[in-house]
Amino acid sequence: MSNQHLVNVHVRSEFRAESSEEGRYVFVYHVTIKNQGAASVQLLRRRWFIIDGNELLEEVAGDGVVGDQPVLDPGDSYAYSSFCVLATPVGCMHGFYTFVDDHGGEFSAEIPMFTLADNMSLH
Repeated sequence: MSNQHLVNVHVRSEFRAESSEEGRYVFVYHVTIKNQGAASVQLLRRRWFIIDGNELLEEVAGDGVVGDQPVLDPGDSYAYSSFCVLATPVGCMHGFYTFVDDHGGEFSAEIPMFTLADNMSLH
């Protein structure tokens, strides 16, 4: 049985004007991962797709998140923050995490698409 639907991912992003300048827009994103299943899972890898306002796609993949491969017991949440830099004031991100369950089975949990935007660019 797939555990994909048992891990919920929520992301909130914010523009960091104080760290940005023309052609270099900094966005911080805050991720919360919740294990809603009945078994423990461990986050192994991440894969992000980052798209700027010019439709330039960048893929970022690697082990864990922010140097960690957290184990989430049933009902546990794990939260972290990271950032990305775009050449445009608007973009979006999405992707997936790869987990392993108690039985050694790997599965993916979707990171839903979210917007990265300088608030002034949305008007």
